[in-house]
Amino acid sequence: MDLLRDHRRLDWHLPTAQADPRCSTDPLFGEAGGKMFGVLCCRDARGAPVVLRAFSGQFNGLWQVDGWVGPIFDVAAFADLVREPEQEIKRLGAAMVSLPTGSNRRRQCLRERRTLSRHLMREIHDLYRLINFRGEVLPLAHALHGDGAPPSGTGDCCGPKLLHYAAGNGLRPEAMAEFYWGRGNASVTRTHGRLYPACSAKCGRILGFQLCGLQ
Repeated sequence: MDLLRDHRRLDWHLPTAQADPRCSTDPLFGEAGGKMFGVLCCRDARGAPVVLRAFSGQFNGLWQVDGWVGPIFDVAAFADLVREPEQEIKRLGAAMVSLPTGSNRRRQCLRERRTLSRHLMREIHDLYRLINFRGEVLPLAHALHGDGAPPSGTGDCCGPKLLHYAAGNGLRPEAMAEFYWGRGNASVTRTHGRLYPACSAKCGRILGFQLCGLQ
């Protein structure tokens, strides 16, 4: 929190002249609102301390920022997967705007868009391969606790990102904290500078698998 407060950007390790404008934290205090951040303190195989940092989802359109743990999936594969389906989903959405409410054609476009969106979400979830501290690897849907498909955004929060990286790189977690940074949300469930536990709807359904093997 001190580093974010002092530097107001994620790439504080760079000289100011080399800073990426997209890494500025100023937008977090604007209309779009803030974001969750996480820190995981670990030990490597030699017992040396290692500190990992992560942000939830994307940051100003960036999945990866130097010095921060990246997403669980392969970013290039994700970009290739969503490019064409997202264009078609947007085309169907634009077509619906020009069609009369309640018309057969509009209902057909809506059905096509929903089907395409559901199919795309399943393919996106297939890109996630979670590893735990036993070295076991499972697709997101198979690592999920409870019934039903993974909610959108499952695996993109700070906790899962941090634990996945630690398990895949031989690090032993000792303590983790997640906090909200920026303008509070409309429902007042997130406040700037406050610590929060992992969410139960998304993280709570995969953390069980991710923590297996951790003494």
